[in-house]
Amino acid sequence: MVKILRRANALIWAGLMMAICACTPRVEVAAPEKPITINLNVKIDHEIRLKVDKDLDEVLSKDSGLF
Repeated sequence: MVKILRRANALIWAGLMMAICACTPRVEVAAPEKPITINLNVKIDHEIRLKVDKDLDEVLSKDSGLF
């Protein structure tokens, strides 16, 4: 009787382990349908600053007579 219970117990555990292993999640990697776009909104004001710096140099120069 004890041997029958041990075998039944072993069969139940084996069945549970097989069921748990069969339910593992599946990971899938796929490429996107649309292409990836990168939108860069860049404001460049370097030229404006150079113009202002040159104008200030002219105003503050020794020849201007300001000081």
